Amino acid sequence: MTATIEDPAVAAFVTAVNTGDREAFFEALTPDATMADDGTERDLTAWVDREIFTVSGHLEVESAADGGRELTATYSNTTWGGMRTHWRFTVDDGRVSRFETGQGSGTG
Repeated sequence: MTATIEDPAVAAFVTAVNTGDREAFFEALTPDATMADDGTERDLTAWVDREIFTVSGHLEVESAADGGRELTATYSNTTWGGMRTHWRFTVDDGRVSRFETGQGSGTG
């Protein structure tokens, strides 16, 4: 990571993605966490398996705002290669309850 992520829940999320640790990833989330990709609601478990854990997903964080709850990053995996993405996180009680990601200038 090149940017400092101040929020511990978001930092745990990024670390879990980058180490391929699915168990740690889900520990960083609330049990009822939700997500959207390019403005479309997705099934979180199916999406992370398809887009992160079965295809060596990796986040190279370029910048962080809002205490690390808004990120700009190069996201890469073995399916799509690398792309500039934006991520927005909602954190409740120290865990990520929602994340939104996308390739546009914002996440939604």
